[in-house]
Amino acid sequence: MKPSLRSRQEPRRVSNGVIIGAMLLSLCVLSIVKARYCATPFGKAEDQLQEQMNASIRMETEESPARTPGEGEEEEEDVSSTAPAVATPAAVATTTSGGGKGRGKKGSKAKPTCYMTSKRSERCDASGDIRVDGNRSTIYVSGIDREWRTKPYARYHDPVAMAHVREYTLKPLPVGDAAPACTKNHSVPGFLFSNGGFSGNLYHDYTDVLVPLFISTHQFKGRVQFLLSGMKPWWVGKFTPFFRQLTRHDVIDVDNDQEVHCFPRIVVGATFHKDMGVDPRRSPGHVSVVDFKRALRRAFGLGREAASRGGATGAGMPRLLIISRRGSRRFLNEREMARAAAAAGFEVRMAEPDQHTDMATFARLVNSADVMVGVHGAGLTNMVFLPRGAVLIQVVPFGGLEWLTGVTFKDPAADMEVSYMDYNVRLEESSLIDQYPRNHQVLTDPYAVHKQGWDALKTAYLDKQNIRMDLDRFKATLQEAMSRLP
Repeated sequence: MKPSLRSRQEPRRVSNGVIIGAMLLSLCVLSIVKARYCATPFGKAEDQLQEQMNASIRMETEESPARTPGEGEEEEEDVSSTAPAVATPAAVATTTSGGGKGRGKKGSKAKPTCYMTSKRSERCDASGDIRVDGNRSTIYVSGIDREWRTKPYARYHDPVAMAHVREYTLKPLPVGDAAPACTKNHSVPGFLFSNGGFSGNLYHDYTDVLVPLFISTHQFKGRVQFLLSGMKPWWVGKFTPFFRQLTRHDVIDVDNDQEVHCFPRIVVGATFHKDMGVDPRRSPGHVSVVDFKRALRRAFGLGREAASRGGATGAGMPRLLIISRRGSRRFLNEREMARAAAAAGFEVRMAEPDQHTDMATFARLVNSADVMVGVHGAGLTNMVFLPRGAVLIQVVPFGGLEWLTGVTFKDPAADMEVSYMDYNVRLEESSLIDQYPRNHQVLTDPYAVHKQGWDALKTAYLDKQNIRMDLDRFKATLQEAMSRLP
């Protein structure tokens, strides 16, 4: 009996095993299909769609990782050292190859000469006998035993931008006569950065260059020499008042300068924290973006600290500044908007900044405003000049762009002590309704367009769209903005 019973049970066990195996295989196949075809590009600004967007001239965010161990301590050193410009070969920022001597505390792990401070920024830091030959894009450093290559622009995640940034090489200083002779000695540290990449677009000027520059150099208290790669004279002229808040010296065009500059210390590359922002937990001295705004106010002579429902005098009307645009995303009924705002109790100004706008003059205009409104674009970067308590109204174009408008201007606003409001454009207010049939994907399914990548999104919703504001909605938005004013 027992052998007979075993023979009947064995086929059942085999059959059960086959069924279980088939179920597991089916689950695996379903998981693969779901991952391939059913993943959604939304939910967070940091998800897969935004990774696609990082390959073009976009304005997305990239969350900074935890700081490199020792980064804060490194940057909070006494950087105002006035050691002799030509030092003897000595201990410098060390390399990972083990040849250099560490500058850290006894027993601590030495930091490499160059290291990533975020996903978007790299910093190189060395002390000793430093000789900068900008014509050859070379920095000679005593005490290191290997070469380091770096691009001093805070957009490392973006190959399109970085293709327009000059690379510098840190090399071991040759011995004896092989070393380039110093033609200009400096007693302060040098700081090398670039205004290549997307510089010239106001948003990228601040996010990629000026805010990181402030984070990385304010602690020098003016005792630092700026070396600028990719110098655009008009760009430097535009921001010279701000540079004067960070350095006592004229900016050097390092790429084209004929000198060999010698320093006791060199720092290459500014540290990025977040779009249009500063993380006080990571910044030397725990400064914030409010401190950055304060430096801008000093630089451009902005006397107005706080917005008011009574305007600049406190006894008049609040001022509304409408940011105009010439190309895409322009207001089609701007004059009507101005009249509606005046009827709602605002003193109205309209302005259209561009690359040739005098920065100081425009900064004063923005600082005089209590409420600023504009369609998503670089012009809203001027929010840095708004007084405390002012209201920023960002008009969000049709097309599911809330994630983009959020990371670029909505998120930074709170840290800047600016009250933020969205005005989400409806299809009836968009010029797209006149360009496409009502059943076209651009109108009916924006997220499907997003899945095609940044170029498709930009072409459909940023490059070809203008806005005709619903005046009743606009008036209601202005009433809420006024109620928010102190």
